[in-house]
Amino acid sequence: MLLINQDFSTYMREEQSMWNERNLMVQYQIKNRGISDPLVLAAMLAVPRHLFVPPDLVHLAYEDRPLPIGFDQTISQPYIVAQMTALLKLKEGDTVLEIGTGSGYQAAVLAAMGVNVISIERKPEVMEIAKENLKRAGIFKINLIISDGTTGYEPGAPYQGIIVTASAPSIPKSLIDQLDDNGRLVIPVGDRYIQELLLIKKEGGNLYKTMYGAVRFVPLIGEEGWKDK
Repeated sequence: MLLINQDFSTYMREEQSMWNERNLMVQYQIKNRGISDPLVLAAMLAVPRHLFVPPDLVHLAYEDRPLPIGFDQTISQPYIVAQMTALLKLKEGDTVLEIGTGSGYQAAVLAAMGVNVISIERKPEVMEIAKENLKRAGIFKINLIISDGTTGYEPGAPYQGIIVTASAPSIPKSLIDQLDDNGRLVIPVGDRYIQELLLIKKEGGNLYKTMYGAVRFVPLIGEEGWKDK
């Protein structure tokens, strides 16, 4: 007779429950709201979001809301993560620059899509949280850098995609300069309280802007962003 360790059995039930919640999240919060990119849907299903939120908020991990992660930072609501990722129209092998590592969740979703990810975070204490979260999730192939993200990361340029997970007063010129031709930049731009989600497409040296509605992000602090209060 095979005896199953009670702790392991409990762990498996919890994991199954989280997977069920994640599946519902993808179906109802993301797919049913118009996100159809198969790479994005598969990545959102594969990445365990509950490993990227504080332990006391795990029960809220798959709800359609942003959550605080400490140090005045948040993890974006699942739909916004999916929408911003889908707007980049990535394919496997592309190189993407993320500005604002935060909990590491957005970087994990990008990595699960088979793209090369460089992620910049200005706060060392937040980067430590991201590193631990990514380690627990078994995701290691992300280049994590502590720096001023508003000026991008020239050694990795040009980028087929740039995603900014904090709000800027205007589009940083450095990010435009480091964007590949036919590349895409997704960024919230506005004041410190409400912003417009923008998609910037670079084609033949020209820039084309499309707006995707009002959002609210923490401010992008740095040389080409907001000044730290």
